[in-house]
Amino acid sequence: MGRIEKDSLGKIEVPDNVLYGAFTARASRNFRISGLRAKPEFISSIALIKKAAALANMKLGMLDKKIGDAIVQAASEVIEGKYSDQFILDVFQAGAGTPFNMNTNEVIANVAIKTLGGKPGDYHIVHPNNHVNMAQSSNDVIPTAIRISVLLTLPALIRELEETALSFHSKAEEYNNVIKVGRTHLEDAVPIRYGQVFDGYGSSMEKCTGRIKKAQESMLELSIGGTATGTGINTHPEFKKTIISELNGLTGLEFYPGNSIMMSWSMAGFVEMSNSLRILAIELNKISNDLRLLNSGPKAGISEIILPEVEPGSSIMPGKINPSIAEAVNMVCFQVTGNDHAVSLAAEAGQLELNVMTPLIAFDLLWSIKLLINTVRMFREDCVSGIIVDEKRCARLLENSQVLATVLNPYIGYENVAELVKTALHENKSLKQLILERDIIPEIYLNKILDPVKMTEPETIDKRIIEEIKEYWKKREESRIESD
Repeated sequence: MGRIEKDSLGKIEVPDNVLYGAFTARASRNFRISGLRAKPEFISSIALIKKAAALANMKLGMLDKKIGDAIVQAASEVIEGKYSDQFILDVFQAGAGTPFNMNTNEVIANVAIKTLGGKPGDYHIVHPNNHVNMAQSSNDVIPTAIRISVLLTLPALIRELEETALSFHSKAEEYNNVIKVGRTHLEDAVPIRYGQVFDGYGSSMEKCTGRIKKAQESMLELSIGGTATGTGINTHPEFKKTIISELNGLTGLEFYPGNSIMMSWSMAGFVEMSNSLRILAIELNKISNDLRLLNSGPKAGISEIILPEVEPGSSIMPGKINPSIAEAVNMVCFQVTGNDHAVSLAAEAGQLELNVMTPLIAFDLLWSIKLLINTVRMFREDCVSGIIVDEKRCARLLENSQVLATVLNPYIGYENVAELVKTALHENKSLKQLILERDIIPEIYLNKILDPVKMTEPETIDKRIIEEIKEYWKKREESRIESD
């Protein structure tokens, strides 16, 4: 048997043993869509706003101290996760997140009622709207909660990215002197050191971290105090300033008031944050694809690197090992990219004085961050840190390729080198072998020119060698004429 509560739509039965009320009960029946619940950080952030609002309203003389203190205590318990089972609503729900806001209002109100000696549902003691939601609206609470929850979640992602950048730089140092065939258009290109490759990956992670940190700045601008349309109706003139000060004290962050009119409909800050996560996903996806290609084989592929073995690769082919970690990274990156598209579409959906798509934005942003935290950690620990470069394989591929040809251009000319490359490929010979057979460049000079290490960095062309090669050709031609 449940208790009977009444709202503007009439009476509704609410289970006796729950701390939510009529609004949450109706919403739970209306929105049975995904079975997904809000992230704990998001609920804690809404409760944090309720706590700060109660403190601000008491300070401004708008809220009875006895009621306010009970709300502060109840909100603190929600923040700690004590009543997580009372937040039952689907992440896909009514626009602007009104059900989320009211679920929190009702739970805090009923906890406060119990603290003051009443029973859940005795809203004449503490009212979800009149007291817990005082000077607030779903329209400013939910966007503010998104910002707070994002800021509380991001440090873990930033730490993982910084550690992953260090891991790549460590690999760069370990394999700095290993030279491989560079590849452009998936075709052989000029040499590059594996140290340079891994350093590039590490720098990419650092750049991604910088973009995310920059996007964090827009999360510090708050619309709280704007209530329904940003005008601040039903708030004390000092409420906005006071609640933001309370939030700063509770979180240790440095929030500041924004233009609440604009922020009621503009989701640009969330798009900026989502875009920084999408760029990270794009970069991670590219790096993972590289590692899969370089690991391909072990006999019929590139097989220059060996990725850690984490599981058997096939249910039918014994001994097969797949790049499973990199494949999982790919899938997460696709999902984060999709989440960003959803956030962008949601941001476009603002109409007149409000954007009602904030529940979707909240879910996708926090989901992307959570996915990336776990994925970047997995990638570093189970893949990057265990990469082995097969130095012998790299040397063999480099020796058998024609990629050293480019460095010959200043010495014998592009057209001549192009013809030599074609001939070497046709006759299945190395470029060096063909040049020596045709007596084009003396071996003493050729060894200096074809030093792969020098090809991986800028170097001044040795004009003296060019002149000596020309002199060598001149003498060779004079000798041929004399012999004729």
